[in-house]
Amino acid sequence: MQQEAVSVSNACRVLQVSRSGYYAHRRAKPSMKTLQEQTHVKAAFAASGASYGSRRVMHAVREQGVRLGRYRIRRLMREAGLRATWKRKFVSTTDSKHTLPVAENVLDRQFDVAEPNRAWTSDITYSTPSQRSPPVWG
Repeated sequence: MQQEAVSVSNACRVLQVSRSGYYAHRRAKPSMKTLQEQTHVKAAFAASGASYGSRRVMHAVREQGVRLGRYRIRRLMREAGLRATWKRKFVSTTDSKHTLPVAENVLDRQFDVAEPNRAWTSDITYSTPSQRSPPVWG
């Protein structure tokens, strides 16, 4: 970790490169080859449903006939902001095959009542994490 800032002039002198060369390198546009590689990596990542990491993207790209190394793909993915996401498996939390007593249905779907506070209902909705909406604060 860098403890203190180093000036561009001093860094260029130590590395024996010109300041103009340093700034020209920073302004340089990516080559046609790099753009093609980025396109292949992004396409393979998108085809995976955003679930492939660099190893699997590498194999997918190689199936297309493009030879790229894993670390190059990893760098291209990092520069493009591509990160694999895990898909969670849906787990049912309801066990309806039990021998426990079940309360009888007193309301029997008669939601219109004559007086307030005579019938109360609730709802248990199971959803996957991707279907949940963020909480509304207000």
